[in-house]
Amino acid sequence: MSARERTAELKRVAEERFGWADLHEDQLAAMRHVMAGHDVLAVLPTGAGKSAIYQVPALLLDGPTLVVSPLIALQHDQIEGLEDNAVPDAVAVNSSQAAGERTQAWRAVRRGDAEYLFLAPEQLAKDDVLDALGELGVSLFVVDEAHCVSSWGHDFRPDYLRLGQVVERLGHPRVIALTATAALPVREDIVTRLGLRDHREVIGDFDRPNLRLAVERFTEDADKRAAVVARVRELTADPATRRGLVYVASRKDADRYAADLADAGVRVARYHAGMKAADREQVHGRFLADDVDVVVATSAFGMGIDKPDVRFVLHASAPDSLDSYYQQVGRAGRDGDPATVTLFYRPEDLHLQKFLTAAKPPLEPLRQVTRALAGHDSPVRPEDLDDELDTSTAQRTRAVNLLEQAGAVTTDDTGRLDYSGRAPEEAVADAVELGEAHQRLVRSRIEMVRGYAETTGCRRQFLLGYFGQQRSGRCGNCDTCDTAPDDSPAPGDTTFPANTPVRHQEWGRGVVMSTEQDRLTVLFDEVGYKTLSLAAVTEGDLLTPE
Repeated sequence: MSARERTAELKRVAEERFGWADLHEDQLAAMRHVMAGHDVLAVLPTGAGKSAIYQVPALLLDGPTLVVSPLIALQHDQIEGLEDNAVPDAVAVNSSQAAGERTQAWRAVRRGDAEYLFLAPEQLAKDDVLDALGELGVSLFVVDEAHCVSSWGHDFRPDYLRLGQVVERLGHPRVIALTATAALPVREDIVTRLGLRDHREVIGDFDRPNLRLAVERFTEDADKRAAVVARVRELTADPATRRGLVYVASRKDADRYAADLADAGVRVARYHAGMKAADREQVHGRFLADDVDVVVATSAFGMGIDKPDVRFVLHASAPDSLDSYYQQVGRAGRDGDPATVTLFYRPEDLHLQKFLTAAKPPLEPLRQVTRALAGHDSPVRPEDLDDELDTSTAQRTRAVNLLEQAGAVTTDDTGRLDYSGRAPEEAVADAVELGEAHQRLVRSRIEMVRGYAETTGCRRQFLLGYFGQQRSGRCGNCDTCDTAPDDSPAPGDTTFPANTPVRHQEWGRGVVMSTEQDRLTVLFDEVGYKTLSLAAVTEGDLLTPE
């Protein structure tokens, strides 16, 4: 079948079965790659219809589609969306169901009555689940919120680390990895960890021109808190801008801001990881149903939320990275109408983020895990090591992850760990070096948040440049553009445009992320993000093309 015929078939199925008369070119490009037999990584902004990329091809391929989705609420939303169309059923198997419900779901997939099977990643740690999947002949393996697979990502989840092995155990069906935000190191990590083969990448336009970007700067925490509450009161007083999200850095702040806003008469709920799962689900449902206007939340809230009329997203504290920030602000204005995005910024708040992300490589757990694995003559299950270790499960998992990245440990398709035979002290040293490189990248990402907050240039240019997307000219819809003269200089001329591989004498290999009128931002493999003077780069020998 030619590419033209394949496109026509995809459009026909989309319209006849889903009622979608038009598909975006990014959606079609990803679908064509899938139908041509490629694995696909699709990075498309919130609201761009990522789910269609697997939903349509699934009906043209033999065998069910497995969708790995991290939240039960998100699974329910996706299933409800499919139920509105003329397609085979979608079912989920998760821990919230009774045994009878799970049995019925598996039966529907085996009979072919259900095309789409939604599973949480922790379900894939169970041998009986993998055995059942192996009998189904899965045709598509979809990883939703794929940035969770990356230890460089802003929402890293260890449960996602098994997915590459699961893909191989199922005979490597076509894999589709979907996410709304992934800077270059995250994209590379997704490809490696999922073991994508002969893959294609579809990277969408990160610009959301309907979002007005702004930063308000404070020196005193009390003044910042008062300003956040006042702004929420102002926005919720107008029915046209009533609904929004307030992101905070800690559970304590979620409780405090929610209480202050409730006292001010705002219909508000709080959300953080310390709450019971049922309570979190209730808040999620109430917000979608408009029973509350504002949710004050930590970063735990919002993944996959599909609410089109969120009119504002305020950050009461600096986020840990622009990856997180972009994901969170992308929940505003999904209907295409104007929305407000404001960061309430105190430079001192970045110290908290540095503290929260300052976990050093676990030296003692690395030593213990390495000695234990080196003492086994055959592969061993991770949990079987626990009797030999004086560490927590989380420490053991992190140590194993670092050793695997360092090439000292491999994982077979049953999840068992096999030691490489390298000298233990050498393996530990390599793992520590990787962990320290990770920490340098984390710290550099925090400094990029500072750069965004303190830039006098166009904020949209800065934000898009972080993701390697160059914008020419100011956006006209951010606070710095409001005060900038019309003749503000354009990005500087350089022999190093965005996405150019380069090498620095001291910092090694990197890639140019963006160019402004007087500076370059480069992401280096070993030290993370660095901002360099454009004059120093062009006049000296700081960078050479790779």
